[in-house]
Amino acid sequence: MKAVYINHYGKLDQIQFGDQPKPTIQSDEVLVKVHAVSINPLDLRMVEGEFKAVIPVQFPFILGNDLAGVIVEVGTEVERFKVGDEIFAKTDEQGSFAEYTSLKEASVALKPKNISMAQAAALPLVTLTAWQALVEIAQLKRGQKILIHAGSGGVGSVAIQLAKHLGAYVATTASAKNADWIKDLGADLVIDYKTSNFTDIVSDYDVVFDTQGGDILERSLQVLKRGGIVVSIAGQPDKNMAETINANWLMSKIIPLLSLPIRIKAKKRGVRYHFLFMQPNGEQLSHIVELVEAKKIIPVLDQVYDFADFAKAIQHVDNGHSKGKVVVNLL
Repeated sequence: MKAVYINHYGKLDQIQFGDQPKPTIQSDEVLVKVHAVSINPLDLRMVEGEFKAVIPVQFPFILGNDLAGVIVEVGTEVERFKVGDEIFAKTDEQGSFAEYTSLKEASVALKPKNISMAQAAALPLVTLTAWQALVEIAQLKRGQKILIHAGSGGVGSVAIQLAKHLGAYVATTASAKNADWIKDLGADLVIDYKTSNFTDIVSDYDVVFDTQGGDILERSLQVLKRGGIVVSIAGQPDKNMAETINANWLMSKIIPLLSLPIRIKAKKRGVRYHFLFMQPNGEQLSHIVELVEAKKIIPVLDQVYDFADFAKAIQHVDNGHSKGKVVVNLL
């Protein structure tokens, strides 16, 4: 089958386009004919080996985290799905940038009926990230205030919609040129990061959802009220990640040390820091399907490419200015 993969870590020019063996499935898995995928910054970080110390992979390694497609085979223990079902999912072990991929039954959900395969492929990673950050960790409630960084990005644009659905007051950082459509998604306040310092504009917030890390993460602590929380997908990992990946004894001791400086700063301000390493979850995706079909969450697509233009799509994401998600149709 055709696939996009790497034989070793490196730069984007290490990405290969060629044939790989069609996957086989275990008793609790489904085999999916992939119709569409989306490309995430996470995919590019995987190419560079950013997570190699904590997430070992076997080469050749097929890239890709999101997909929408049709089930063509089910394992003997699979109960919730059948051949012919249209599904979408965040991958677990097998990458999605291929004609076929295998998935655990627990990672899969039926595709929302009111959107296309391309739109569905744009949703799994970003919606699960937003759900796990806002619903599970932050436990965002009606009437609370949340600051979401990079509201025009794939994760940010979905997090705004979810936060608004949950009844929160939503502030976000973005460029002025994107302010109007971001407000249409539900943002109450759009802060132009090019001309303004968000710490001068917002304060006493309950939650910050950090997608940037670095100095932005550290300054985000300043805008939280005591007892508030910053949930980050771009900062340093903590014990929560060690537990999520079932790290061995040594790594379970090393990983939390990476976030010790930011956790000390958070504690001094009376707030909490939590690193999120998102996990596949078909049950959560099913809740998200309800929101998509009710038009509470609308996929935001920046560009849709054909399979033959996969390299151009990857470069587009690497440029870092996508407005929403970049999707590739494989069929």
